[in-house]
Amino acid sequence: MKKIVVIISFIAACIIPSRAEEGMWLLPLLEKLNIGDMQKLGCTLTAEQIYSINQSSIKDAVVIFGGGCTGEMISGEGLLITNHHCGYGAIQQHSSLEHNYLADGFWAKTRADEISTPDLKVTFLVRIEDVTARMDSVLYPSMTETAREDTIAKKSEEIEKQAVRDTHYTASVRSFFGGNQFYLVVYEEFTDVRLVGAPPSSIGKFGADTDNWMWPRHTCDFSMFRVYADSSGRPARYSANNIPLKPKKYLPVSLKGVEKNDFTMTLGYPGSTERYATSFEVLEMIENELPNRVKIRGEKQEIMMRHMLANPAVKIKYATKYTRSSNYWKNSIGMMQGVQRLHVYDRKLAQEQRFAQWLAAHPEQNAKYGEALSLIKTGIESNHTHNRVTQYVSECFLQGTELVRFSLQFRALQTELEKKTPDYGRLALVTDMLRKNIETFFKDYDRLLDMEVTEALLKRYYSDIPAAYHPDFYQVISKKYKGDFHQYTQDWFKSVFADANRLNAFLTKPSAKTLPKDPVYQVALSLLNASRQWYDGMTAGEELTAKGVRLYIAGLQEMQPEKQWYPDANFTMRLSYGAIKDYFPRDAVYYNYYTTLQGVMEKEDPNNWEFVVPDRLKELYASKDFGAYANAQGELPLCFISTNDITGGNSGSPVINGKGELLGLAFDGNWEAMSGDIVFEPDLQRTISVDIRYVLFIIDKYAGATHLINEMTLVK
Repeated sequence: MKKIVVIISFIAACIIPSRAEEGMWLLPLLEKLNIGDMQKLGCTLTAEQIYSINQSSIKDAVVIFGGGCTGEMISGEGLLITNHHCGYGAIQQHSSLEHNYLADGFWAKTRADEISTPDLKVTFLVRIEDVTARMDSVLYPSMTETAREDTIAKKSEEIEKQAVRDTHYTASVRSFFGGNQFYLVVYEEFTDVRLVGAPPSSIGKFGADTDNWMWPRHTCDFSMFRVYADSSGRPARYSANNIPLKPKKYLPVSLKGVEKNDFTMTLGYPGSTERYATSFEVLEMIENELPNRVKIRGEKQEIMMRHMLANPAVKIKYATKYTRSSNYWKNSIGMMQGVQRLHVYDRKLAQEQRFAQWLAAHPEQNAKYGEALSLIKTGIESNHTHNRVTQYVSECFLQGTELVRFSLQFRALQTELEKKTPDYGRLALVTDMLRKNIETFFKDYDRLLDMEVTEALLKRYYSDIPAAYHPDFYQVISKKYKGDFHQYTQDWFKSVFADANRLNAFLTKPSAKTLPKDPVYQVALSLLNASRQWYDGMTAGEELTAKGVRLYIAGLQEMQPEKQWYPDANFTMRLSYGAIKDYFPRDAVYYNYYTTLQGVMEKEDPNNWEFVVPDRLKELYASKDFGAYANAQGELPLCFISTNDITGGNSGSPVINGKGELLGLAFDGNWEAMSGDIVFEPDLQRTISVDIRYVLFIIDKYAGATHLINEMTLVK
């Protein structure tokens, strides 16, 4: 009997994937490294159908959306879909008290109703090319790190120029594996992008901060845009004469849904991982970087939210700012907990011990890589204080007090004014640019909110950072104001930068004497001068760390030559593959692999803005009017989880089945595996995605925008 059980278990293990497929894989290497495993798991596509430079492939349907998300084309008429939180800035940009698209949603009934979104761009990947050999031809082991970086920058510029010569493309040479490999990435960028549709935030952001990074999830996290081109299909600035882009490839949309153990893959632009981080770097994260961010942003966000809830106009102005801050803030909380709960530091230490043992047994490799860990240790420890100080400068001032960062835009003007013979043509150009920046800045600015944040963060920096690292304006607070931060802040906001009318009046007749006397501008320059000194003091440590990391990663790869290696994420297109899978987050707790509309109703709380449910959605639920979007059990599926390996930047990535059809949009990771950027957790790590059937339901049944569905290719 035991033999039969063993045989059955073996067969089941061969048929059903029992582990997550770790890795964010480079597309040109799919044929060599991945496609065989993918096909065993249920993929019916070839590597060429996923990534090709000679014919249209799935990579041609996947784009960089804006500057930090992923999107995908879903029609032959330029229709693009991404996450709601990725389109949030554009939705907020077009919102006002009169047209509050954040609260009410937006649906363009015709192409003429689509809203042009300045400064939003969509970027297509043209090709990826390995240029490691070309780079290695000018690099030598005896180089200092500074010389190495300078040589890489010079050679990269040469390669990039050659790649895009006589084209409208852009190019970038990116380093991988800690600077051991290099790839050229060529892009095509479109700048006429228009808002087409978005659900109200009560649907697209349901659960808000409370549910962020959590499973189970009930959020319809999507928004829709259209990419336009000129009559020849090339990128062009906004024009009424532009036409919808006809993409090389767009994804068919599946109505078949997902079942447990179904194959899934994602293509997208993961931003940053640290899978090769050492114990020294992990210790720096949990002692310095993560708690600093949590403390400072938490204090700032409490003030922001209080003002937002008190004033509907302020809530619109600060919606995007708050969301961007809080997303990373909660991520840092989860990462701190995950690193400690899952013993990440100890696991990194164990890996380093194995590395040291391997070096001890291999003298030749020890000569090449023996100094790697000591270099990293020395570099990290030597910069510990400087890292803390520069992070506080960034969090408290450059990302905290809004006027400081804004005032730095006027440095070019001040430089020109201080010349013996100013270039009045350049002055006019700079002044025009600044007037536009003033309009943009004050559209989403509230003086009272910024005053309270500024006072709090001035105090926070003063109390947490040693006096030796206080910029010189703190002497003014101490001597002139006797340590009265409140009065100092009140006087600070008498600055010309705190008033749009005064600032525009100044630009009418700018004077070189005005800005240096301004209290905000003085603080900005004080911070710049101090920061330069601190950054200069970090150079030696950073060089040691960079060299150590490069040697360590190369050594690990040589230690395990049989392993299939993937590089850390660096916002270049990657593929991950896995399966639909449930999980057990902790003892006696089980999470199913999908959620339904019933969960929205269970979470409803009309007294909590995060969990308000629109009446129309409640009506549809009560009537069970789910149409073609219900599953076999008559439920409306909302979200699902899979074992795909993603991180920030993958937001909006298509989740695709083995036939290349769109199943949903990835939008989050799960709380139990927040340390997954450092160590992949196969038993716990899950990608959270919105089911495309819920998206279609909202477009069709809730919004009545059936014309958008009609231009998609639906697969039943």
